[in-house]
Amino acid sequence: MARMAQTLFALLSVILTSQASLLCNVPSKFWCDSPEIALKCGVYEQCYKQQWPVHQDAEVVNFTVYYESLCPDCKNFITTMLFPSFLKIGSIMNLTIVPYGNAREKQVGDHWEFECQHGEQECVGNIIDTCTIALVKNIAVYFPFISCMEASSAKPLDAAKVCATKYPVPLDAILNCSRSSFGNRLEHEMAVQTESLQPQHQYVPWVTLNGVSLLTK
Repeated sequence: MARMAQTLFALLSVILTSQASLLCNVPSKFWCDSPEIALKCGVYEQCYKQQWPVHQDAEVVNFTVYYESLCPDCKNFITTMLFPSFLKIGSIMNLTIVPYGNAREKQVGDHWEFECQHGEQECVGNIIDTCTIALVKNIAVYFPFISCMEASSAKPLDAAKVCATKYPVPLDAILNCSRSSFGNRLEHEMAVQTESLQPQHQYVPWVTLNGVSLLTK
């Protein structure tokens, strides 16, 4: 387990220095040549499924990240380490992201009220992320959108509107979900998943590898 964790963190340290400036100005036959080109040209999902198969001898790991949407450390981890690494090695990562973090919840009648560490706007961001995950389902599609939101300094709703112009997600359905009882229940499920951690998380971002905290001795 220690060797696996060290290997994965070494891979997570890879930063794509040219990603931000790359434009889709290359012939289509080159679109799957790299994750950077595929993302910019809007074909990342297709390349991910068809052109970048998992090597049979590769060890696929279950990598779960517990975070909250406005946490500075979470934003930095997702945008500068996790997402760039996912572009490179997503085929050997069974990646799950859980937007709840250090929030607290209480049941009031038939719904849940959430109190988030960084205020009400963080709760808005958490539930937008949660609804995106639930509705889109495919991480190759929703993670670029969520990473875009994490990279923004705008309020979550404004960030979602901008990022939805860059990535193909059903924004209206996501926002409707985030304001609904269905979205409220989905966020409660994220709370249950987070609070069920053994050992309990001590900070965010919190990472487990194959279900085991990387702090576990």
